[in-house]
Amino acid sequence: MTSLSILIIGCGVAGPTLASFLLLGPHNPQDVPHITILERSPSPRAQGQNVDIRGAGVTIIRKLGLERAIRAATTGEEGTQFVDAQNRVWAQFGADKSGKTQTGTSDIEILRGRLAEIFFRRSQALSEEVKGKGGVGVEYVFGDYIEELEQDGAKVHVRFARSGERRSFDLVVGADGLQSRTRRLAFGEEGEENRLKGFDMYGAFFSMPKGPTDTIWRRWFNAPGGRGIMVRPSDEQHPDRSSVFMFVVNEKDERFKDVATQGHKGVEAQKALLAEYWADAGWESGRIIREMEATDDFYYDVVAQVKMEKWSKGRVVLLGDAGYCASPISGMGTTLALTGAYNLAGALTQHPNDHTAAFDAYERAMRPTVDLAQRLPGGARQPHIMAPQTAWGIWLRMMVFAGLYWSGLAGLVARFKGPPANDVRVGEYGFQVADEWREG
Repeated sequence: MTSLSILIIGCGVAGPTLASFLLLGPHNPQDVPHITILERSPSPRAQGQNVDIRGAGVTIIRKLGLERAIRAATTGEEGTQFVDAQNRVWAQFGADKSGKTQTGTSDIEILRGRLAEIFFRRSQALSEEVKGKGGVGVEYVFGDYIEELEQDGAKVHVRFARSGERRSFDLVVGADGLQSRTRRLAFGEEGEENRLKGFDMYGAFFSMPKGPTDTIWRRWFNAPGGRGIMVRPSDEQHPDRSSVFMFVVNEKDERFKDVATQGHKGVEAQKALLAEYWADAGWESGRIIREMEATDDFYYDVVAQVKMEKWSKGRVVLLGDAGYCASPISGMGTTLALTGAYNLAGALTQHPNDHTAAFDAYERAMRPTVDLAQRLPGGARQPHIMAPQTAWGIWLRMMVFAGLYWSGLAGLVARFKGPPANDVRVGEYGFQVADEWREG
């Protein structure tokens, strides 16, 4: 492989996975691309919601030698319980530990920050191996981001916002999430509203101290007005904490959209708006509001999909949520990040001197998977079903779930309506299979 210089923007799940497979490519260590990973956060982000690895994603973590390490860091969530204001369980649906049926809880549930840390450490270890064989390895730049991006056909020229440094790369990969700055810089601000397809749903993730009612089950509570809360177990590093997803489905109050555009700068306004909406909800909302106001790992955003006709422009290409977010309610976000990274690395390995051919091959490999993942089941396509507006609607939904639970039909529904991760094909690109990795 010709030694390309590649800037990967984003050190979450997709970015380090792409770097790792490029390091494992079938080429001499001296020909491994010169990879730079840029992350806006000053260190790998520890925060984040519970995510799952399913189907094709499991195949990919095995190729990286990470299955054992990831399974050792899971949350241990047993499944989902639907509870009412008195915390009575109306229905519960367990995880399928075999991985054969994709239920709401995967057999691999893990905190996003913990998962990103594992992928980051894996890429570091592989980078050191390449350096030991005479290659360049990976350069990591934390605490900075791209403020300018220009292309001239031969290179992509960027300016780092905080350091002011100007650098040029053969390729730039935007793996910087739903609100991707790379996407806006490369494709233009105009049209951004058409790329993000929202569901009139807004959510916040944060952690809080574990309470006496928190268990190894995810508890899902709904209140009238399109409000919902999930309280879930954390991981082995934080057994004394629980994670929370608090959401509201609202198409009328523009404040939800306005505070989402403020990003991390709008945290206080975001918390205040959610506290206002949840003040009279009952159940454990008082406790959760107090903990939300005190937490320092709060993240708020619109729940949306990213839909684009093409994921590349010139020498810039988008990866994961930046190009084709399927939304947290799809159950497919991590699978798309992993398969996207794997297929992009494979395409670049097969077409090392022709980025246009590589990006086209990446699109052909990923487009059917993305279309499948973004084709949400009926309830997810209509968030008002997930979060009914009235008490009557909540009662009716609970009765349906109770019927599925007591009749035993839930497994049959999951078989046909669960996330389609088992239908995703994983091709072969000649990558080395990494040895099983252990932290430390």
